[in-house]
Amino acid sequence: METAIGLFCFILPVFSQECCGINHQKKMTGFKQHTHRHYKAVEGEIFMIPCIKSSNNTVGLHTLIRSRTEEDKEGNNGSTFSCGKGFLTEINHSGNYTSPNGEMVFTLQVLEKISLRCFLPNESSVMLLVNIGGTISCPGLTCRNNKGAVWFKGDKAVSEQHRDSCQKEGLLQLGTVRETDSGVYFCDTQIIEQGVTWTLRRAVNVTVIPQFKASSPPDIRYPSANMTEDVELDRPHNLTCKIHFQFEIGFQEHIGSRVHWFMNHGGNMKNRTLLHMEKLEQKKELKWFLVIRKAIIENVTLQHLNHTYTCIASNTVGNTSVTIALTRKFPVVWPSLVGYPIASFVVVAGLGIIMHVKWLELRIFWRSKFQYRKQDGEEELFDVFLSCVRSHPSAEVAGGLTLSSKSEPCDYEEACLSNIPLEVLLRQVLEEHWGYRVCLLERDILPGGAYTNDVALAIKRSRMLLCVLSADYLANSDAVFVLESGVQALLQKSGFKLLLIRTDGGPASLIHPDPSLSQLVQRALRVLPSLDWNSYKSSTATSSFWSSLRKAMPNHRSGLVSTMQSQ
Repeated sequence: METAIGLFCFILPVFSQECCGINHQKKMTGFKQHTHRHYKAVEGEIFMIPCIKSSNNTVGLHTLIRSRTEEDKEGNNGSTFSCGKGFLTEINHSGNYTSPNGEMVFTLQVLEKISLRCFLPNESSVMLLVNIGGTISCPGLTCRNNKGAVWFKGDKAVSEQHRDSCQKEGLLQLGTVRETDSGVYFCDTQIIEQGVTWTLRRAVNVTVIPQFKASSPPDIRYPSANMTEDVELDRPHNLTCKIHFQFEIGFQEHIGSRVHWFMNHGGNMKNRTLLHMEKLEQKKELKWFLVIRKAIIENVTLQHLNHTYTCIASNTVGNTSVTIALTRKFPVVWPSLVGYPIASFVVVAGLGIIMHVKWLELRIFWRSKFQYRKQDGEEELFDVFLSCVRSHPSAEVAGGLTLSSKSEPCDYEEACLSNIPLEVLLRQVLEEHWGYRVCLLERDILPGGAYTNDVALAIKRSRMLLCVLSADYLANSDAVFVLESGVQALLQKSGFKLLLIRTDGGPASLIHPDPSLSQLVQRALRVLPSLDWNSYKSSTATSSFWSSLRKAMPNHRSGLVSTMQSQ
């Protein structure tokens, strides 16, 4: 038998090449849209009502309705079919069919199988090997003298498909079989009865296959050999086996006996039990089948951990097996219902502690960034309280280094400011160019009084405290007192602003404050807004330092006109 199959596969391409080229069979001629057509079909076979095409190649019929007869006593409207759609024929499908406009255009007669002189069930299906030639025979053709047949695949004539095929004595020969050639083919032959020409339409189901027999045993893709699977006690578990089978004839008829799961007691392969398995799952491709078989362990116990489990897959070539074991998986223990409130309490308590520790910093940050600029109803004497530690006490007067010096004029807008100390420069810009009222300790605080009270009162009567943090600032007790009084005023007074200016040689304690400083000052230094002064980059009037400082300053009160505007 195998020799005959091999000889058939060898001779068939040569035989097909004798007439196969671009299609040689006669093409269907066009029908007028309203021509009355007669078709015969065989019960149990697939039939497709052809869509009638007119001479201008337009489709004339889409839906056909069977006319009611005397047998339709229960008021049935009869069968309705659409052209170009296949269906399995039944005897009661016989009848006359009309188009929606009511004109009779189609007659169908369904024949019983036993009425045929020679009915061979195997003729309705054929298998073709891919990439070689193939032949499809019209069923029942050997019982009739008429050897002419017109072939269709689906609703389209093979003659119109522009492929290497030909028709010879009722046989459809394909030069090279392709995977896409699978499907239902129809062959139409002519029969004349009592002067009426009938078309007998027979169906052939064509399946394209890669080979008739497998060449290798099955390939188990999962599980791999000697692997283990985690299981939980007292819970169900599925053992899954995924196998690739090569295509072979008759595979699907015996697929249920091809894959099994066994439990090997104590790991002994000779003492095993067949496990309960679910229905097979399969996916078919041209050259192979993917088969999935699952075995069910209803309730995993400690005894199951002592056994091994084997998946065995077989075909006509041989068999393949894989053995695995089970290991215990300890389930994740979630907190009990009592634990959730405790955990929530711990989280809330932790957040509360953090808020308590950081509350002072949060208040200072909030007031310095987001507080509303409201008036307290008390008139301020100063716009800015300028706090600094002078490194050159006489710098303001020595050498005539002032912005308004007439001997060496220096226009502020053109910015030649690098020779002037920052504390002098700030006072002159704030007062002479921006028009703010500035409070200086050495100039506006009268000597001989209660120093601390006077300083605290001056800060309270100011709208803003501006601290120049030079290298010596935090080492000066008077300067630190001013800074601490300003922080207290920020926490107590609405609309008060506090800004730090860090100079080139500013104290490194801004990042890690000196422990000798009070906690209030240490915390304030971490969150207070600040600007960086660079004697080289910030010396010009157009630098970002002066722009940022101007934006941070309080707004001018109504009626206040700057010195520059008065000029």
